[in-house]
Amino acid sequence: MATAKIYLDTRREKKDGQYSIKITIRHKGKFLLSTGFDTILNNWNGSEYTNKEPNYKAKNASIRNIISKIENEIFRLDMDGKLNSTSDQALKSLLEKCLPKSSPEKVKRFVDYMNDFMELKEKEGTKKVYVATRNRLLRYDPDCTFETMDVAWLMRFEKWMKEEGLKVNAVGINMRSIRAVFNYAIDEEITSLYPFRKYKIKKEETPKRSLSAEQVVLLRDYACESHQERYRDMFILMIYLIGINGIDLFSLKGVVDGRIEYHRAKTGKFYSIKLELEAIEIIERYKGQDWLLNVLDTYRNYADFLHRMDVGLKQIGPVIRKGLGGKKERSPLFPEISSYWARHTWATVAASLDIPKETISAALGHEIGSEVTSIYIKFDRKKIDEANRKVIDYLNGIYL
Repeated sequence: MATAKIYLDTRREKKDGQYSIKITIRHKGKFLLSTGFDTILNNWNGSEYTNKEPNYKAKNASIRNIISKIENEIFRLDMDGKLNSTSDQALKSLLEKCLPKSSPEKVKRFVDYMNDFMELKEKEGTKKVYVATRNRLLRYDPDCTFETMDVAWLMRFEKWMKEEGLKVNAVGINMRSIRAVFNYAIDEEITSLYPFRKYKIKKEETPKRSLSAEQVVLLRDYACESHQERYRDMFILMIYLIGINGIDLFSLKGVVDGRIEYHRAKTGKFYSIKLELEAIEIIERYKGQDWLLNVLDTYRNYADFLHRMDVGLKQIGPVIRKGLGGKKERSPLFPEISSYWARHTWATVAASLDIPKETISAALGHEIGSEVTSIYIKFDRKKIDEANRKVIDYLNGIYL
């Protein structure tokens, strides 16, 4: 006798990360029937929706009803003595009548618009942020739409993310991704709804992410282990180059009239930074063949080196080895430090020297004041050069 069994077809993932729920019919051979239902892997236990799926009880009842109709049709054919003489193709045609009639065109969901919005983004890092938010939406409420996502929905989603272990600022990143899609949809005249008029995204002050001038000198002059020296020197070089990011530093090819010039990978903004003698000394020590520095001569990509660099920086500090060949016990100087601290550190030291906020902002590539003022400061390289020299001189004048 023919059998019917529910089946999650994981052979083909849909664009939104879901898979089709089908019914496997075994008769003379095997064929599949589509139930019209979809889900993600985490919301399916092998035979039915889990309670993570919105409206899971109603959906499970609908699927059981489909299975029941199919089994009744198979039983009727068997009792009439027609089942054995029915081909798979004929049986499939009969059983398809048990399936729900095709519904009107499916309402486009929020995640579908998010997919459209992501396609407009060029930077992979930006796309990853939206993919992470989309995946959380698929776990929480895959069928949500602009109409269902009101203020109450946003508050429930916020609560759910916190229960999942996300911190305040991580929740904020996801909410800003959702807000960006709403703004996109409003601009495209897809919707006029905007729950963020009443819902405010919460922000928690981030922990300190910079070193003081004295801490920079301590790190710069510390007698660290030999394998840590390169990581430490690269961090100090980043400070001497006004907090340049790793991807930009390691992608440099050469020097132009005593300056490094590049477009920041994150923003595309143009930077021109004068090379001071202290920076040149480090560059000469780690001079590359195909690049200004030798990092990409020896590592597959900058991210690999930055990961090792961050681990190495966190370990710099006094080390005690207990016993011959025993385990090293470390007392890190700065256990939370990372390469990203260089940018904040330069700004912190510059601010402590009463360097004007406008100059610091211009050095970091921020927009200041009016458009005219921003353009003026942007091209007044001398102010930025003098500010960086002042920061380095101050560091050189500290004796611990």
